[in-house]
Amino acid sequence: MKIGFYTSTFNDRPFEEVADFAKEAGFDAIEIDVRGHIKTPDRVADVVTVARDRGLFVASITLTGNQLDADIGHRAELRRSTLEFAHAVGEAKVPIFVIFPGRNDDASEEENYDNFADHANALIEATEASGLTFAIENWPGPKDNFIGTTPHGWQQLFEKIRSPRFGLEFDPSHLLRIGVDPFAALAGVRDRIAVLHAKDTAIDPERQQAVGYHGKGWWQYKLPGKGMLDWDKFLRQAMSYGFDGTLSIEHEDAAYGWPGKDLSARKEGERLGLSFLRNALKSI
Repeated sequence: MKIGFYTSTFNDRPFEEVADFAKEAGFDAIEIDVRGHIKTPDRVADVVTVARDRGLFVASITLTGNQLDADIGHRAELRRSTLEFAHAVGEAKVPIFVIFPGRNDDASEEENYDNFADHANALIEATEASGLTFAIENWPGPKDNFIGTTPHGWQQLFEKIRSPRFGLEFDPSHLLRIGVDPFAALAGVRDRIAVLHAKDTAIDPERQQAVGYHGKGWWQYKLPGKGMLDWDKFLRQAMSYGFDGTLSIEHEDAAYGWPGKDLSARKEGERLGLSFLRNALKSI
C-alpha cells in the first residue's frame, strides 16, 4: 500500500509547499483538495505535475459539495463544474475522483438515491474514454444526513450504479461515531474500495453518557493510532480483499493543530500518522 495524506489540512498553504513537505516527510502519495489547491479545472494538470515532479503518486482528487443541493441553480452549477473537473482529472491520468452525494432535504429518500445514481451514471458514461473511477466518501455531512454513508445506503447506490468505476473512499472514523462496525462494513463493500481514509475516532464514554448521541463533545476525530480502531486488524482485513491502493491520512486531530492552527503541529501530526501506518503495515 502507498501512504499519503489529504491536502485539506494545509488549505492555507501554497500547494508547492505542501508537496515539498510530503516529499520531505517520506510520503508516497497525495490526495489533492480542489477547494484548497486547484480551484478551477484548467489548473488540474499543473497541480498534478507539481506533485509528480516530487515523486508523489497522485492517488485522487477530491471535490467537496452537495451534489443533491435543494437549490436547483446551485446544484446545476456544481454538477457542471464536477463534469469539467472529471474530464480534467481523467486527462491528467489521476485514477480516482472523489465527490459527495449530499442530500436534498426537500426530496424523499428514494428520490435522493435515484437522482444521485442518475448523476453518477452520467458521469461514468461521460468519462468512459479516460476510465476515471468515481468514489464517494462516507462523511455524513454537516447535518449527519448525507445519503450513501452507511452499509444500507451503499447497497442502495450499488444496486443503481452497477459500474465497477464507482466505489468508496472508505473512512472508518465516521462509522465509529455513528455506531456502525467498520469491520463488518468493510466486508460488505470489499469489491468497491477505491481509497482508504486513514482517520480514527476517540469516544469519551462519560461525556456520551452525560449528553447522549445528539449531544456534543463526546467524540473527536483523531490521527491513526490515537483513537479506538484496531488498525492492524483493519489493514489486514483490507489486504485480504486484495486492496493495494492508497491509505490517505485525513488529519482532523485538534491535538495537532487542526483546523488551520499551528503549522508545525499539523506537520507533526502527519508525520506521526505516517510513522504509525508504516509500522502497522510492517507488522502484518
